[in-house]
Amino acid sequence: MGKLQKALFVFLILPLVLLGGCAGDGRQLPAGGPPKTETADASPNQEGTSAEPAPPDQEEAAPIFITFEGTDLDGNTVSQEIFTQSKLTMVNVWATYCNPCLREMPGLGELAAEYDRSEFQIIGIVSDVWEGEDQTLAESLVQETGAGFPHLLANDSIGQAILSSVSGVPTTFFFDGEGAYLGGVAGPAEKSAWEGLINELLEGQ
Repeated sequence: MGKLQKALFVFLILPLVLLGGCAGDGRQLPAGGPPKTETADASPNQEGTSAEPAPPDQEEAAPIFITFEGTDLDGNTVSQEIFTQSKLTMVNVWATYCNPCLREMPGLGELAAEYDRSEFQIIGIVSDVWEGEDQTLAESLVQETGAGFPHLLANDSIGQAILSSVSGVPTTFFFDGEGAYLGGVAGPAEKSAWEGLINELLEGQ
């Protein structure tokens, strides 16, 4: 198992780190593996919620990439090209009804401000507010929690690429600077736990 996958695995089994999340609403897409990709080479060991160490002699799976296009709360168009702007990107999927999501968002906002964006960035996805719907509540929650990073609204493209791999919120995915999927974590975590994982992943870049 590579260093990046090992860091994610260790993070997942740390006691008292995950605090419990929210079940999806009626529009929640079914749980899946890693985010949907252009290749069928995904390994079941790469999903954060069921990660297990791979045998030492097992070859690592081919890199997994996703494609999507969406709009953030400010009306800007965002695609997978945003991953190239930073060595490591954290994609945090949340919902307006999810208290665990909202409790961890102030810490995520602090993390986004503490790192140079060329090193690390956070992208939020509001899973229960779709493009064209009233986004006032989402905007106010982002302001109240200080989560001052881009937040994308849900649409069919994001639904197929990312939300189809989410069975509850918050769920977090990590991608490197080339857009390759590194792993995922189901559930919220304290700022210090995220910081440790982020630093481990950056060391592997």
